This record gives sequence, structure tokens and C-alpha cells, in this order.
Amino acid sequence: MSIPAWVPDAVFYQIFPDRFANGDPSNDPTNALPWDATPTTWGFHGGDLRGIIQRFDYLQDLGINAIYLNPIFQATSNHRYNTTDYYRIDPKLGDMRDFRALVELAHRNGVHLLLDGVFNHCGRGFFAFNDLLENGAHSPYRDWFHVRRFPLQAYEGAKAENYLAWWNMPGLPKFNTANPQVREFLLGVARFWIEQGADGWRLDVPNEIDDDSFWHEFRHTVRQANPDAYLVGEIWSADPRWVGEGHFDGLMNYPLRDHLLAFLAKREIKPTEFGRRVDSLLKTYPEAHAFTQLNTLGSHDTERILTLCGGDQAKVRLAYSFLFCFPGAPAIYYGDEVGMQGGKDPDCRRAFPWSQDAWDLRLRGHVQKLTAIRTRLPELRRGDFQWLALDDDSSVCAFVRSLGPERAMVLLNCSASPRVARVSVGELGWPDGKSLWDAMTCRPTQVAGAEVRLDLQPLDGAILVDRPVL
Repeated sequence: MSIPAWVPDAVFYQIFPDRFANGDPSNDPTNALPWDATPTTWGFHGGDLRGIIQRFDYLQDLGINAIYLNPIFQATSNHRYNTTDYYRIDPKLGDMRDFRALVELAHRNGVHLLLDGVFNHCGRGFFAFNDLLENGAHSPYRDWFHVRRFPLQAYEGAKAENYLAWWNMPGLPKFNTANPQVREFLLGVARFWIEQGADGWRLDVPNEIDDDSFWHEFRHTVRQANPDAYLVGEIWSADPRWVGEGHFDGLMNYPLRDHLLAFLAKREIKPTEFGRRVDSLLKTYPEAHAFTQLNTLGSHDTERILTLCGGDQAKVRLAYSFLFCFPGAPAIYYGDEVGMQGGKDPDCRRAFPWSQDAWDLRLRGHVQKLTAIRTRLPELRRGDFQWLALDDDSSVCAFVRSLGPERAMVLLNCSASPRVARVSVGELGWPDGKSLWDAMTCRPTQVAGAEVRLDLQPLDGAILVDRPVL
């Protein structure tokens, strides 16, 4: 089974292009909103590819080594999930020269670039659908879509009733992927952008193209262009059907996020139940795919993690501690690392605050340290996962990541009170008197009586290893 070699070592940073950084004001629309304006479903703030290039040093300083970009192809919306030209960079984001400059800069610095592929539906202005609107039943592109009857009435009413569209939105007509011409077009798009330097695709609503043959062809096409390209699907439930040779390498791990929120943010479940859910999730997929899941605390489709935690920064720090030590590739949604808040779409898509006065520097420093630790400890990236303790009374959790002789033991105090964590480590092969270091603080401790005993502050944790790390 072919798994991209680089993904288990990746730390992703997800960017909503219109809201990260404005590097070229000359390509802003004339009615662009002020950078810090309240986001709307229709407004543009001016972020672009040049902005990412100009702020690349920020990303490097954070320690990430992979970028996931929300759609960048020409469209009429700020989210660009209504593509009108799959072969053109949206002019409000720049042009092909800017894209190639970003790819070159990323690759020169060991950073992979993941694009967002919207292949279930297109925008109303897409050339084939535009022809269909103009020529009706006489259009040569009639069978590119799912037409029920004419006229299409693409601009009348709130729902698309005469043709299939995503969520019945008239501006998002659904492709007929059973049509060989449609397949040829979409697979050509998939191949083209990999050949231009993209390192993979995040696939939007792939379960709505419920056709295994399409995704098998898609995977084959992409892997011909780049055998190490990463394919990740937007599947919101735990479903092994969507990983493997006929589909994707990993999925956006929303179920893991749900379990973390239920445990840390909402206090709906106790440690043992959290552990049971996590174990069940890990067993859902073949072992290799556990290391290629895209693990995230939030995205452009969800409320911000700090908002869901009621503004409690300590809960967010602890959630990141778990995420960075768990199998799979951790992903940071732009701005979460500095404490951005936001409710449901579009509020979760606010513009990044470039004034450090608006940052939670402690949170950013915590995430920065986690990226450095993960980079230096291969056991956190590729090691086996095993729970060591799940205590419902103290709310202390402990697990170990093991890779050959290397061990990293993670302890988390999930309560609002100080705790003394006592964890048996006899089975780890650590003898009495063995010196261990907390990778987060560089503080030493020792094994005594075949156990580790460590004082933990409220909503805090430790990563114990047998050598200094930072």
C-alpha cells in the first residue's frame, strides 16, 4: 500500500487565502473590506499568495513544514468553492507567477503544499454550465450536469430545482462524473496542478462523488504525476471505506476533534470514555493510515477552538499537547495558534491579526515548542500508541509513543486542580533511578519503584523522554 513518506513527519498550517495576509493591494477588489472588518459571506479582505510569501518567515518561525491552502482557483466568492476556471489562479490572489514563486519558496525550505480540490461541483460561471445556461437543451455540455428539466432557472429562488446542485444552491451545479468528458477534464486538472508543483490534494465533499471508479482513476492520475503526492478526503465521520488504494491516504480527522471537544472543552465524558473512543478510532483504519490522518482542532467549516473552549487558553494548550503527540499529522488552522476566536462560518474566517498586541504569546510559544519537540522526537511522529493511565477520579491521562528503543511518555492533567501523576513504567523498560526529562520544560525526574511521579499544574502536561530535547 502506497503511503506518502513525508506525511507522518508533517505539521500542517491551513490558510484561508483571503484572510491570511495582503501582499499585493493592487489586486484587491475595489470594494475590499478593511482588513480587520467583521467577515461576511460576500466580502473580500485582500489576502493573496504574495501575502503568504511575504509572511513565510512567520510560518518558518512557527516550525510548520506543510501548508494546506483553501481553494485558490478563479471564482466569484471569497471561499472559492464555486470554481469558474480550474486552470487559472484567481486574479484577486495573484497569478501563475505568484503560485510558482510560492511553490519554489516552500520546496526550497522543505515545506509541502496541499491544494483544495473541488470536483463534486463547480461555480455558475464555469464555462460548461455557462454554455448550458445560454443554449439550454441544445448545449453540448448538457450531460456534464444532472439536468431535470429546462429552463434551469439558475438565478431564481433560493434553491436549484431543475438540476442537481450542492445543497440545492443554484450557484453550485453538480458535475456528472459518469460522463467520460467530465472525468477527462477533472483528471486533467488534478494532474496539471501536481505537475506545477503541488504536493497533493485535499478533496472537498468526496463522499458526494460516491463512485469508487472515479476516485481510483483520480488516485492513479495523481500518483503518476507524483508518486509521493498526498490525498486527504473531507469525510466527517470515521469510515475506513475512504482510505486505501482506491481512495485517499488519510481523512480530515473531525472525529478525533469531536472526542477532544467532548472531553476537554465540554466536559461531557471522562478519561476512560475518552480513551475508549480514541482506541476505537485508531482501530477503524489500517495501521499505516493512522499516521496519515490530518488531525485538526478546527477549520474554515468549524467554530474556533478557543471559542469552543469558552476562552480558556489552558484548555487549548492542552488540546494542542495531545494533538501533537498523537498519531497522524497535526494541522493548525491559521490564527488558532495566536488565540483567534470566532463562531460559525463566516465568523471563523476572520483576518489574521498581524499586530502582536492581539496575540496570545503564551499559546503561540506553546505551539512553537510542540512543533520543535515533534520534529526532534521521531517516536512522536511514527511510534506506536498505548495508553498507560486513564484516571476518572483525578482526570490524569498518560500514554506512550514507542519507536524501537525510543519512548516518549505523555502525561496530561485534564482537571482544573493540581495533580500528582503516578504512572507505572515497568513495562517500558525504564529501571529504577532512570533519569527522564520533560521535553516541554527540560526539568529532570527519575523512575522510582517502577513508576514515575510528577506534579502537574491544572490543565497542563509533560512529555517525558530519556534524553534532553530542547
